[in-house]
Amino acid sequence: MSELSVGSIVRCREREWIVLPSPDPEVILLRPLTGGDEEICGIHRRLSILGLDRIEPAHFRLPSPDDAGDIIAAELLWNAARLTLRDGAGPFRSLGRVSFRPRAYQFVPMLMALRLHPVRMLIADDVGIGKTIEALLIARELLDRGEIGRICVLCPPYLCDQWQKEMREKFHIDAVVIRSGTVGRLEKGLTGDHSVFGYYPHIVVSIDYAKSERHRANFVQHCPEFVIVDEAHGAAKPSGRSKIQQQRHELLCELADDPDRHLVLLTATPHSGVEESFLSLLGLLRSQFARLNLYRLSEDERGELARHFVQRRRADVVRWLGEETPFPKRESEEVGYTLSQRYRELFQQVYEFSRELVRTGETLKGWRRRIRFWAALSLLRCVMSSPAAAVAALEARMRRLESEPVEEETPDELYAPYIYEPTDEEVIDAQPTHIIEESEAELTESERRRLRRFARTAAELMGTDEDRKLARCTEVVFRLLEEGYHPIVWCRYIPTSDYVARELERRLCPRFPDLRVISITGTLPEEERRMRVEELSHHTPRVLVATDCLSEGINLQEHFTAVVHYDLPWNPNRLEQREGRVDRFGQPAKKVKAVLLYGKDNPVDGAVLDVLLRKAKEIYRTLGISVPVPMDSETVMEAVLRALFLRAEPKQLTLFDDVRDIHERWDRSAERERESRTRFAQRAIKQEEVEKELRETDSVLGDPETVRRFVLNACQRFDMTVIPNSDGTYTIADLSRLPDRIRSSAPQIESWRITFDTPAPEGATYLGRNHPFVAALAQYLLEAALTEGNKAPVSRCGVLRTRAVDRRTVLMLLRLRFLLEQPEGPELLAEEVFVTGFRGFPPDRLEWIPDGDALNLLRLAQPESNVPATERREVLEEVLGWWKDIQEPLEDIVAQRARKLEEAHRRIRSSAQMPRRGLKVRPQLPPDLLGVLVLLPVPKGVGR
Repeated sequence: MSELSVGSIVRCREREWIVLPSPDPEVILLRPLTGGDEEICGIHRRLSILGLDRIEPAHFRLPSPDDAGDIIAAELLWNAARLTLRDGAGPFRSLGRVSFRPRAYQFVPMLMALRLHPVRMLIADDVGIGKTIEALLIARELLDRGEIGRICVLCPPYLCDQWQKEMREKFHIDAVVIRSGTVGRLEKGLTGDHSVFGYYPHIVVSIDYAKSERHRANFVQHCPEFVIVDEAHGAAKPSGRSKIQQQRHELLCELADDPDRHLVLLTATPHSGVEESFLSLLGLLRSQFARLNLYRLSEDERGELARHFVQRRRADVVRWLGEETPFPKRESEEVGYTLSQRYRELFQQVYEFSRELVRTGETLKGWRRRIRFWAALSLLRCVMSSPAAAVAALEARMRRLESEPVEEETPDELYAPYIYEPTDEEVIDAQPTHIIEESEAELTESERRRLRRFARTAAELMGTDEDRKLARCTEVVFRLLEEGYHPIVWCRYIPTSDYVARELERRLCPRFPDLRVISITGTLPEEERRMRVEELSHHTPRVLVATDCLSEGINLQEHFTAVVHYDLPWNPNRLEQREGRVDRFGQPAKKVKAVLLYGKDNPVDGAVLDVLLRKAKEIYRTLGISVPVPMDSETVMEAVLRALFLRAEPKQLTLFDDVRDIHERWDRSAERERESRTRFAQRAIKQEEVEKELRETDSVLGDPETVRRFVLNACQRFDMTVIPNSDGTYTIADLSRLPDRIRSSAPQIESWRITFDTPAPEGATYLGRNHPFVAALAQYLLEAALTEGNKAPVSRCGVLRTRAVDRRTVLMLLRLRFLLEQPEGPELLAEEVFVTGFRGFPPDRLEWIPDGDALNLLRLAQPESNVPATERREVLEEVLGWWKDIQEPLEDIVAQRARKLEEAHRRIRSSAQMPRRGLKVRPQLPPDLLGVLVLLPVPKGVGR
């Protein structure tokens, strides 16, 4: 068997194939000439030598004069060939393998990354802009360029499944999730002494699993060369006592110590308010960044930092490169309620009891004092949340604890998540029963009797008109449903969520008979949460009641358009996370609503609103960004609540000096944040640079308009009805007319509503170039054209008479293949479908048409009259007979395209300090002649 060059055409197993680059010199990788990546196969050289799988050189069959068709058939063939490309010969190789069209501004971080080696970046764009997409675009691009082979995503455990889903569905990257619940199953599939971190090519790892003493060394040793860290603020060097955050930071420091490792950090809140923590993140990019004075940066320091750091608001990207990104408009309102007489008495009694716990605890020391404070907060939050949460917390503690020793010196970080809402750790939505239980050993019998009385009263209030918080929420949800919204009601605790869902359904179903209300809490596994959200999305009207276990992880913007904060969060970052689930890119509604429910006569709600939430919203309205509290929000709330508990009169918040100090520090932090986002919005990357690379990539792979024209024209070829709708979508009827191979990639329904723009309106399916339906359609038509001749729905050649030319013009549809030889990397195959053409007669009287003019003729030429079959055949036989005569000028054209591709790759990586001088792009000759279209002029004197 002779040596086979990459990109050449061979015949094996009674089929034509293209030879692909192979990482194993003993294995020949082949892809069918008309197939996709899923049909790639490898054949061992020994099998070929022995004749078991004989591989022989082959050539691409020329079109036949019998394969003639019209101009629409020619354009269909051109677009089908382009849309089947995966290894496109454009500046951005990754776009051939992503299943959607990224927004233009989302290419900026990728362009920045391609100018760095290794890639070390902090992407701090606002919530909802698309940091996940931006990071995975970088990963997919480096993967397709052969610069990396493996990818790792480090994230909180509750985000692992979401990352895996995004990687698989949008970027065609199959990753496994590694965390405590999955590692046992994954290790069963290992062979030998492989590490689970090193065996699988792409991994999504719980950062808390990887940071543990038991697994850290193994993870660091076998970690992939490209690492994305999500929610990176949770791994910054902590300013306080957080052992968990300290361990995460130490893990990232070990990863960053490898000078060749690519590291992309993602966070919407890089500034925790503590400069040291922010600098610790920057220090992971370059060690000298940790020593910067951010308020006295020199121009050189600012310029160097801007190469690694991008931070943009929505206002920076909503109109970018002539493309408008439709973020929804958020309307916020506060809705107050007053407690009923019985609930007010219960609340007052519990409040006084909590104050007594704190006040009497002041005389205790250490752990005993702290447990009383935590118990007071636990009891108060449960009673404030709902009667159901109060009952659940109090009834569970009826067991006597004297015989159960309580572990002393329990760390605060084990209690805090039950009271506050830390946004850098997994949500705990269970009621804090154990905290109350642990405090009970310190209570007198009289105090215990009071607790039991509280539980009985709370049980009597459940589901009655005395629960005015629930009644007010019902009114709010009723109004939202009347206005056509699909609301999410956010609750703090599991019993509250279940209780509210049950009562909303009971109270609202008489007015909305088809209403579906469900509760989703942390008691459900991640996959079941997903399934329940998906099931609910098919109902109208619908209401989702949930705890904060859903405030991160599962995309909700496609199905829900409003949020109601049933329980006020004590962390303003959680407020933004909840509202950001519906207020983000991908939300089809133009407007979303956020309703904050609070108790007018509840001093704790008043403190939370005045100290934290209203200030957070004021900053958001002013700057268009969310700015964290410039200190630990738990510390702030603890100081406020302790002061409230210790004052004689709780009804009025009189902490004016303390509040003023907090707000002044917050304002200073907000101003610094505004300056930072102005400075690092990445205006260093010019829009023209992105536009140039996108234009060249689109010319190879096609843009959304290409997909639209292709799908609509193809449907007409199959005699299907396509109905344009007023909202820009289309309805395709008669799906049953499609061939089975295409039909299986479409939903099994008679009519299908589709769109070619994002975000897709509710009920419509977005079709991008790599959607299974588009891919199946393109592959079917291309294969039919190459194998079925004149029986195919598209044709490889044609002749038409048109006023677009004044003399005979030949257009040729070519498929070009190039081999990219890299000095420090694998060989890569790049493909392009190219339209060229000429006038005159070879070999001497030949005038080649500029590339753009040839393409315009293909798109715009319209037939004026029929060409007789005999004349058409004669013309095509003559033109096809010239194929050998024009090889020399064609080689010059292909060489010119190779130089252009080489220039694009050098240009994009020009600033990356990589050895690009040895990069060579070698064309594979001859090009494939996919199709020929001959344009004949209309004779003079012939009218329209």
